[in-house]
Amino acid sequence: MKPLTLKDVAAKAGVSPKTVSRVINGEAYVRPEVREAVQRVVDALGYRPNAFARELSSSRSFLIGLYFDDPASAYAADLQRGALARCRALSYHLVVEQVTRDRASWLAECEASLRSMRLGGAILTPPLCDWPELLDLFARMAVPVVRISPGDFPERTAAVEMDERSAARELTEALIALGHRDIGFIQGNPEHHAAARRLEGFHAAMAAAGLAVPPERTLQGDFTFRSGLDAGERLLAAMPRPSAIFAANDEMALGVLVAAMRAGIAVPDQLSIAGFDDAALARMAWPPLSTVRQPHVEMAAAAVDLLDGAARSDEAATSHRTRRLPYTLILRESSGPAVAG
Repeated sequence: MKPLTLKDVAAKAGVSPKTVSRVINGEAYVRPEVREAVQRVVDALGYRPNAFARELSSSRSFLIGLYFDDPASAYAADLQRGALARCRALSYHLVVEQVTRDRASWLAECEASLRSMRLGGAILTPPLCDWPELLDLFARMAVPVVRISPGDFPERTAAVEMDERSAARELTEALIALGHRDIGFIQGNPEHHAAARRLEGFHAAMAAAGLAVPPERTLQGDFTFRSGLDAGERLLAAMPRPSAIFAANDEMALGVLVAAMRAGIAVPDQLSIAGFDDAALARMAWPPLSTVRQPHVEMAAAAVDLLDGAARSDEAATSHRTRRLPYTLILRESSGPAVAG
């Protein structure tokens, strides 16, 4: 089948190819009724413009970079889904890049990669969204940036976030309402500012309820299943053991669930477990995990929208706009009433 062209859309809509181009590129000087008519034809035909041809005929780039330190995580997968869907809707192309600091040449390699691409914008995820040398590089290369859940330098870029502290506090309050007074907590990767905010929310809820948190009830994890398993085994080996464990993400909570299974501890009859994020594995686990739904897909889509909006209105790359999205508390079968006595 012959691929659709701009001329095909123009002929079907009864307008000139230039008008179709203006509608697709979001340019001004198109009457609202004409814009709507053209968009209906674009949607009906399923037309997607050639990104490279668009760049040749425009000063804009239609390539967006999504940067991770670990693109294989469940968190990264959700962000990729959200960014990809929104890029397709807006006729951008998405490229996923991994950046780590495990080699002395990491920054030079990142710069070389940037020079080989003509990015219209970049989305930076934790923890690299708070690396000052990386922010300096994007600023020097004049690449607009939107950061996901940054902790430092709020004045430097636009951002998308949620209230991590309030979410963790609300989940802890839900466990307390179930009668739990001895709750263990597994922290996330200390390089992620979100990990500190979730710990703060946990402590705030416990303090408000007049409940002490002994140091041995808070263990360090790194957001991986293995760290959750190890920390879970240590917490469950204690005598007495906590009646509930709150892990700072779902992967670590799944590790705790496996540790409980190995120890023959029934969940939730003898132990309640909660995570954070509402990753797919939280719903697939048995019992399904109580958690906080962090709107990863929507956050990534919002980041694409911010970059697109800046490009259309010629906003500066250092736009300070921050968009905060709501979270949802989700109580599932992994948490239940505390056992009396």
